[in-house]
Formats: sequence, structure tokens, C-alpha cells
Amino acid sequence: MTTPFTNSKSSNGLTVKLWRGEQMVLIGMDVDKPEADFVGFSIEVQSPGSPKFIALRNRLAFSYSNAATKSVDGYRNFDSTSAPFQTFRWTHFPYQPQDGIYQYRVTKQHMHADSSVYAGASVIVPIDLQSDIYDGFLDVGFTRGFASSQAYVDRYGNNTHIIPTVIAEGLSFKKVAGDVYKWLGFEAYQLLFDLLNEIVKDNTLTLDLFAYDFNEPDILAALEKMGPRLRAIIDDSKGHNTATDAESIAAKRLEVSAGVAHVKRMHFSGLQHNKVLIVKRSSKAYKVLFGSTNFSFRGLYIQANNSLVFQASEVVQLFADYFQQAFSSPAGFAGSPIAGKWHDVAVAGKPKVSLCLAPHIDAKLSLGKIGDAINAATASVFFCIAFLNQAKSGAVHDAVNALENKPLFSYGVSDKVGGLTVHKPDGTLGIVDFEYLSTHAPEPFKSEWSGGAGIHEHNKFVVVDFNLPTAKVFTGSCNMSVSGEEGNGDNLICIEDPRVATSYAIQAVLIFDHLQFRTKMKAAVSPKTLTLAKPTAISGKPPWFDRFYVSPSQDERDRLLFSH
Repeated sequence: MTTPFTNSKSSNGLTVKLWRGEQMVLIGMDVDKPEADFVGFSIEVQSPGSPKFIALRNRLAFSYSNAATKSVDGYRNFDSTSAPFQTFRWTHFPYQPQDGIYQYRVTKQHMHADSSVYAGASVIVPIDLQSDIYDGFLDVGFTRGFASSQAYVDRYGNNTHIIPTVIAEGLSFKKVAGDVYKWLGFEAYQLLFDLLNEIVKDNTLTLDLFAYDFNEPDILAALEKMGPRLRAIIDDSKGHNTATDAESIAAKRLEVSAGVAHVKRMHFSGLQHNKVLIVKRSSKAYKVLFGSTNFSFRGLYIQANNSLVFQASEVVQLFADYFQQAFSSPAGFAGSPIAGKWHDVAVAGKPKVSLCLAPHIDAKLSLGKIGDAINAATASVFFCIAFLNQAKSGAVHDAVNALENKPLFSYGVSDKVGGLTVHKPDGTLGIVDFEYLSTHAPEPFKSEWSGGAGIHEHNKFVVVDFNLPTAKVFTGSCNMSVSGEEGNGDNLICIEDPRVATSYAIQAVLIFDHLQFRTKMKAAVSPKTLTLAKPTAISGKPPWFDRFYVSPSQDERDRLLFSH
């Protein structure tokens, strides 16, 4: 059953809108005319089956009673009814997500002249947080990408020993005990291992595997259990083709379990860059998993990534045909019919999807459609594109660059900005790269682990007008660059659907906000203790909310976009 993915309510000048994400809820809030003593929002949640509302907690407070080094330990110590959130949106991760109705109570909080906080207008809004995005058709999952975060510090104490220091040694690395891998891998981990375990247990299922970076030992162990029910294509481009590389070691082990004839090494004309599981039941299309998530320690546990699982036979069969051609006759693939067009899939009552399989003779085939969608956006564009800084031309590069001068709301993330930095017309930053809180983290925040050497933002997705009926998401393993599309084995999908687009938009917001704060802290000459802002009558400073009411501005668009 498909349930509503948004819900909203207004009362006494307060508007609250909920957006369903992947095991999370984005809460957009707005106030028609904020009073001078307005100091933020408290948020309380009533989970399915719970008898009462529980207040979400804040890391920040208006003041700390003792010296910061003694009183502030970095945790979410402060109840939002007394330490409200000074932002117009907040994302809630339920500690143990479950299907069912979540009720959110949002209350305006105000401050008396004596600095005591009192409650104002309040609304309660419910939303059904189902785990499957389209049951029996499509599920989407993200990695958490939070190894460099306050949440990781809180839960695991900045444990730096969860991944191998030498990538090639991953298959022999002894993983640490506990739930750290499941937590970091989040939904992408669950989708992948649920599917692998299903195949292992069901002898009627067979698997065709595309792999690029491949050093996760539990994945390899599951594949070995499948025996000859597995066929694999594993990349052998530079960095994956020596006898000591994890990919070569994995291939040798799979030759033993599946048979030499069932394992192929290749790299098209550039890279074999797909990360795909194609599952058949009794030779018929069953499920396919694909996306940006490599089957590696960094792919699952460090990087921000996404995966999709389709059960639509048309989608599965297209990938099956792709695999068969790559396995049997990869030469000249770019000029083949399967690589020369977008493949449209229409299933009654489900979102329209289109797929494009690379390499192509001309990158305009795939990138042109993304660029056209960005250029046609009227409300918002979100993008998380690894290696965006390396692209110097092409339809996506040009369309992202053009966002700089457009008045619509846009957020973007690349692992390293390089020469492509989008500043909006009002001067706000529209794109950020990876940063983490290092030694000089301001109180009440703690220093974070860097996550080790290598890139951190590895997603490849673009979301256009997520809140409109014309919403589109582009994602897959495609790097959205000319060289990649003309040389690499890759996949790209366009999903035309507000529900799916909302899940990706929320993920983009999470990543952007996470990194933007760290970028600001790195730029600070002397980071200080961070506190909540008091009203002007007490602090003598402008209200915290002023910038959200400057028209036109990125902040105003932000406030209005998510709350209406």
C-alpha cells in the first residue's frame, strides 16, 4: 500500500509540513510574523505504539552553567522545549525506525525578559513512515555517511579501526564486533545483505554480478556460498589489475567457487564502473540492485552513497541483457543498440522510469537529458555528484554552473569543489565539499575522525523540483561526466516521481548541511563556544531569524520551500 509522503497543518500563524524520507522525517516550519521574543521551535515526537510525546534534544543551549570544558560534553543534552531549534527545518532520525504513524508536535518558543522560555502556538501533524517506498516495485536505500560526525563520536567514540588502512587488504581484514557496520551502512547495507542472504538460501535464484571496487569480506563470503549459481564481471582497470589487488583476489576465489568460466575481468574502454546485482528465479527476471555504492569498506561504511532495488521485470531484464552482452561480447558495446538510447519503462500505477546504459558513442545522449531537466527547473535543484570538480565540460557541468545566476533554490555537494563553486545571486554558497570537525572544533562539539584517506561524498544524483508533480531524480553509478559516459561501463536512471524525489532531496539536504557547518567552522579564525541566540531586547543583536525573511534570498526560499 502506498501512503501519503507529506502532511501539513497551520494554526495561529504557525505552519508545519512533514516530508517522508528513508527511515527519517524532514520537518519544515514557518511563522507568518515572528514576534521579537520568538526564539525557535520545540519538536516532540510520539512513535507508533508510544503513549506519550518525547521531546527531541538539542546540542546547543542559550548558555552553559559551568566552564565549557566541564559542563559541555557534546551530546544532545538539552530538551528542545527549553533549548529550541533555531532553524526552519529539522530532520528526525527515529532511534529504532518502525512502520506506522509518527505524530510530531511543533511549538513556537518565546523568551521573557528574565531569559525564561515559554510556549506559544503549537500544531500536531502525523505521517506514516513506511520502510518501502513502492512496495513490490522499488525500494531506495542510503548509507549513513556519518563516520565523520558527532553521531559517530557519540556512539562509537571515533573508533578508527573499523576499516583497513590498506584497501587491498580488505578481504582479509577482521571486522570489529558490534553493530557499527550495520549502523554506518544504514539502508544500503540492509538492501544489499538482505538480497545476498535471500540468494544464498534459495537454490532457485541465480545472480549476475557487476563489481568495481570490491574488498568487503562478508559480501565475498556470501557470493562464494552461491557456487555456480553466480556469474561475475569484475573490473580490471588500473588499480584493480595486479595480483595483490582485492579485485584480483576476489576473482580468483570466485573462480574456485563458481567456476573459471563464470568469472570475467574487463573494463570496457575505461572502467567497469557498475555496481549491480541481477537476480533471476528459474531464469526469469526477479530483482536488481544498483546505484553508487561500491562493494567495499569505503563504499558502504564511510562514503555517502545510495542503492536502489527494483522488482519490475522490465528493469531487471534490461540489466540482464546488459550483463549478457558485457559478459559475452563487450567489444563495441558503445555502438550497440542497448547503449544507443534511453529505455522507457511504464508500469501501471507506478512511477515512470527511464534507463541509459554506458558507454555511449556520444555522452550527450545521457547527460543532455539531465542538463535539460536542470535548466527547466522552476523551484529547486539538489545535486550530490562525486568528482564534479573534475568535469570541465558537458551538459551537467554547464547546467550546474548556470545555477549560480538563477533565483531558484539549489543545494549541491561534491567531494572536492575544485574550480566549480556555485554562489547564488544573493551571495550564499550553493555548493560545498567534504570537511570534518578537527582539533579546533568549537564547544559544544567534539573533534571528529576524518574517515581515512579517500573520497567521502560518492553519490551521483540530481533532483529537480522535488515538491512538484514534475519532479525527477537522476541517479545510478554514472559520474555525470563526458569522459565517464563515453568510456565507462555505467548505468543511469531517471525516475519521475515526487515521492522518490523527496527521499533524495532530503538526503541532499542532510549532506549539504552536515558539510556546510564544518566548512564554516574550518573558515573561522578562532572558533568559539556556540550558543543559541536570545531576543534582541536581551542580546542587543539582530534576531536569529532575520535572514530567513530577506526577499529574495536563498534562506527565504529555504524557509518557504520545505514548509509549504
